[in-house]
Amino acid sequence: MNSQRLTELHDGWLLAEVPDGLDGAALTALPADAWLPAAVPGTAHGALLAAGRIPDPFYGRNEAELAWVAERRWAWRLGFDGGELAEREELVFDGLDTYCTVWLNGEKLLQSDNMFVPQRVDVRSRLKPGRNELLLCFEPALAEARKVEAVHGKRALWNGDSARLHARKAQYHFGWDWGPELITCGPWRAVRRDSGAARVADLHCRSEIDVAARTATLQVAARLQGACARCNFELLDPLGRCVASRVVPAVGDVSATLAVTDAQLWWPLGLGAQPLYTLVAQLQDDQGRVLAQDSRRIGLRTLRLVQAPVEGEAGSSFHFEVNGQDLFAGGANWIPDDNLLERITPARYRERVAQAAAAHMNMLRIWGGGIYEHEAFYEACDELGILVWQDFMFACGIYPANEAFQASVRAEAEAAVKRLRHHACMALWCGNNEDYMIAESQGLAGPGIPAERFEARAIYEKLLPEVCAALDPDRAYWPGSPFTPGADVKSSDVTVGDRHSWEVWHQQMLPYQRYGDVQARFVSEFGMQSYPSLALLESVLPEDERFPESRTVQWHNKAGSPTGPDGHRRLAVYLADNLRVGPTLADHVYATQFVQAEAMRVAYQDFRRRWQKPGARAVGGALVWQLNDCWPVTSWALIDSAGTVKPAWHAVRRALAPLAVAVRLEAGQARLAVMNGGMRGLALALQLRVFALDGRQLASASLTQEAPASSSVELLQPLPAFEGPVVAELCALDGDGRELARDCAWTEPFRFYRLGGARITVELEGQSLLLHTDRPVKGLWLAGNGLALEDNFIDLVPGAARRVHSRIAITNVIRAVALDHAAWQVRGTDRGGALQAE
Repeated sequence: MNSQRLTELHDGWLLAEVPDGLDGAALTALPADAWLPAAVPGTAHGALLAAGRIPDPFYGRNEAELAWVAERRWAWRLGFDGGELAEREELVFDGLDTYCTVWLNGEKLLQSDNMFVPQRVDVRSRLKPGRNELLLCFEPALAEARKVEAVHGKRALWNGDSARLHARKAQYHFGWDWGPELITCGPWRAVRRDSGAARVADLHCRSEIDVAARTATLQVAARLQGACARCNFELLDPLGRCVASRVVPAVGDVSATLAVTDAQLWWPLGLGAQPLYTLVAQLQDDQGRVLAQDSRRIGLRTLRLVQAPVEGEAGSSFHFEVNGQDLFAGGANWIPDDNLLERITPARYRERVAQAAAAHMNMLRIWGGGIYEHEAFYEACDELGILVWQDFMFACGIYPANEAFQASVRAEAEAAVKRLRHHACMALWCGNNEDYMIAESQGLAGPGIPAERFEARAIYEKLLPEVCAALDPDRAYWPGSPFTPGADVKSSDVTVGDRHSWEVWHQQMLPYQRYGDVQARFVSEFGMQSYPSLALLESVLPEDERFPESRTVQWHNKAGSPTGPDGHRRLAVYLADNLRVGPTLADHVYATQFVQAEAMRVAYQDFRRRWQKPGARAVGGALVWQLNDCWPVTSWALIDSAGTVKPAWHAVRRALAPLAVAVRLEAGQARLAVMNGGMRGLALALQLRVFALDGRQLASASLTQEAPASSSVELLQPLPAFEGPVVAELCALDGDGRELARDCAWTEPFRFYRLGGARITVELEGQSLLLHTDRPVKGLWLAGNGLALEDNFIDLVPGAARRVHSRIAITNVIRAVALDHAAWQVRGTDRGGALQAE
């Protein structure tokens, strides 16, 4: 008997454009110069770009010039040596994008039309000991989808071509309001050869946790393939020590119970550690030789979605509880991090998830128009304590529900659930993104409308929950985002379920200062646009188009309405309402990022302050649209496609800190909020100071305040009447007078005042900057090559210097800008000393 051998078939592939009608063995007749090297995993766009056959699709308006790539047929070809054949030989295709036919040695193996369904084929009788030829041919996805649409009819949608609704392919590839139209094809995930006598075809674990007793009972099950004598289950603790084991005879599907004492619990970020156990299933023959094994990393924790009464209010809460502890889910929506998916390395996944964690985010929502992400994403979330709200891949459309479509969706859902259900980070399965909203807009859902008018409800309310109940019964399923339970209400209800609060930016274009008016039980989308970093934006602009009104700058803002792109107009309104903006591209980058940062400060604070005592969880979470970008673009992202954090990232980081404070100026008073996300209460000293714009201190107050665990409290502080604009600073101090949290409020709008003239001094002390000012400064942004500041986009007031630590030594020129202050430079040294900002 032979042991399992997994061989990645990733090297040596060739790519060629294929004429219509040329299939199978005939593809090998193409001349040698028709083929070029191609990476697997990969796409046709990626191979052409690497070979210099196409320009960078992200530069300028090249996107429009590359539509032809998606209109052609493309073939991948690989020759490989079969060597010694095992008892079991299978070829595995983890992802084929999307309409693909596969041949081995001229014989057709399979046809696939769903990007999200892995394919596994028995090739023992077809594989040769010598040279083998593997061919993959991909049809143009849009053309194929339109053939299906011609049969089943056009349907309403937001974003992209209507044919996308019939294609089980990443929907954002067809163009979105933050992304280009790049309709890729290719083997986008691994291609492998799986050889051996046996394998673990599936491994699953359900757990019962007694949090108080710190014990766990694991029900483990495995589906076996091939001949073996026994299955050995082992559970390894986070240090790799075996803490439970069981050997069972290998007869059909096998199962066992494992008991764990002194269990180390997995917690979300901010509430505890993230220890991960490893479950191993090992197949052995009757001599004890290992034939195959598989493993899963798991976390021991309980998790449930809580929908309970809210004290003094209608409806019910929508929040998550882990290990018996309520938590406010502060985080973001995640989109695919690139249009060419093969370029997203595990290290890049880790970097993005770590950036979310560094902003104190404890939840990311995988949006339904992208992909079921790579294992590296979920592994990073497991390790860093970030919960995942996982959409199924439906977004912004009236999808079909015919028999063939449902069969494809079922296979897709089963594959996704089986692959991801073991991850400790997984919090919830969700049926779709905004499909109930568009159904309502089309008169297909709502009071008195028969369910069959919105036929995809058969998917969201029957098929998908059936799959989840059968394969992952311990995790919550939610039909859509947003979704309001009940037949007589819309998806915009603020008292139950989750909601997308787009009255700011979309819809009425409310001022961002009114986010408190559009809160909901769980705000799963909201956001404000801004430009990416200046360096990234200039890297994709021709030199003669590096000004705010250029055609290419507008091209890199895809936001629109049914009447066409209008993101630039909406952005201009928010700028005009709040700021005076200079004429240069740099001025607009700073101004748009300023508005986005202020909007996020207001939003997260106003949502989080409604997370009050147990039984009064009026808002259970807030997930900004969006964390990341897939290309250089003006969008709602907090992090641009180069990985550069915007000022809004810092605003969110401060608002989601374990302890945060907020201050609002009102007539004759200041409204204060203290938000404690930790599991123990705190006794705080609050210090409130009010300044005139010329630096005079006008008022102050010192208060003591208890901050209960996992709660927010609000209080009012009377203030005298002031003439002219003022700045209020609120600080929370511990018993030793150390600052724990800080917030500033200004009389707005900023456009009415000139804030320049402050004398800002920067002192370098080791790896810290000490920032001084003689009058209030708004939105101080410090930048430089390699600069890694732990805080940025800072408000300064007179008094003690603000210390900003850098994670690396500061040796380069620092560029700085603040509202109404011209940019200046500070030249750092490795010695201390006062550095004057000029």
